[in-house]
Amino acid sequence: MLSSLARPLLRPPPLRFFSASPPPDLLVSYLPASPDAPSDPSKIAVLTMSRPSARNALGRRMLSELAAAVEALPADPEVRAVVLESAVEQVYCAGADLKERRGMSQAEAGRFVGKLRGTFTALADMPLPVIAAVEGAALGGGLEIALAADVRVCGDKAVFGAPETALAIIPGAGGTQRLPRVIGESRAKEMIFTARRVGAAEAGAMGLVNYVVAEGGATGKAVELARMMARNGPVGIRCAKVAVGTGMRVDLASGMEVERACYAQTIPTKDRMEGLNAFREKRRPVYTGE
Repeated sequence: MLSSLARPLLRPPPLRFFSASPPPDLLVSYLPASPDAPSDPSKIAVLTMSRPSARNALGRRMLSELAAAVEALPADPEVRAVVLESAVEQVYCAGADLKERRGMSQAEAGRFVGKLRGTFTALADMPLPVIAAVEGAALGGGLEIALAADVRVCGDKAVFGAPETALAIIPGAGGTQRLPRVIGESRAKEMIFTARRVGAAEAGAMGLVNYVVAEGGATGKAVELARMMARNGPVGIRCAKVAVGTGMRVDLASGMEVERACYAQTIPTKDRMEGLNAFREKRRPVYTGE
């Protein structure tokens, strides 16, 4: 949940892409990226999973709302970073909605998992930094949605797990691919094969999360990081995300070529000149993403 420090900074009422009746499962609201500079229009989008009756289980409705938000946010030039949090006490996301899944045919289940995988991939590929603020349990699809973020922060009571093999299936929304890329092949195999849960301290030690903070402080830390990122050139951030993400999936020589191509995109931009001028004039740069 948004920390007491961050919550007053929300611009009421929160923007929602969806009908308020019934309440959406995913709330979209904004924080100013630069609270000390009121004239700066840049902002941080906060996506809040809010389905307490099902422990934020990923059903059709929440997934559709997440997909819509992921598609819409990059089109807003003022959004500089995204924080993904939960409004439900003691749970980040409990994974797939198994009650809903039981009513699906095999073909429907396959299509749903495909949409889940595609939505998480779209989240991972957004040209914006995405930070997961995890409080409580992030299990199954909950772990996978956190893995789709660029950076993960968790409270010290957070728990992570990939319980799918205990249900005779496997992680199907990117978990078998993203988890080993984050913590290494052997650790990922152990987590998936045993279906055991990992506490916050162990998650920090194995590199599953970037920061472990006191319970209730994950969103505050995520917003702090998002604001640090938002101060920097959005073109540079976007190109760096592509360079790192693509480079990690190819050999070093190919990765160097990816870096060259991404760097070339930053050279003709107005933001690059603004950065140089601001450095010379000893002032804070004002980036526009151009």
